[in-house]
Amino acid sequence: MNATGEAIAAAEHPAMEEGAAPQHGYTGNKDAYLRRLKRIEGQVRGIARMVDEDKYCIDILTQVAAVTKALHAVSLGLVEEHIGHCVVGAASEPDPDVRAEAIDAKVKEAADAIGRLLR
Repeated sequence: MNATGEAIAAAEHPAMEEGAAPQHGYTGNKDAYLRRLKRIEGQVRGIARMVDEDKYCIDILTQVAAVTKALHAVSLGLVEEHIGHCVVGAASEPDPDVRAEAIDAKVKEAADAIGRLLR
């Protein structure tokens, strides 16, 4: 890897020390995200149970909408964390050439992720 590539890799995980696991933007809220995802998992199991028990289709669709909304909330939180941590971290890169490339890469990642969410 060349010096620019190494600097970009370091900018991808600004809080990462050599040999340490990367610290992501959501790390500070990891427990809250896990609680929300476990709750969503329970909701999905409940929907499967509703189908298995031949519940009314509109009631099932209502629950699907609730799960979809909950997943969107998690997704938006993760996008916000990415921008606040990864993009801002890339902006703190001292080398201007590496900084510009790292920022572009992180913004593209965010835009691509948002695009996937909107499909």
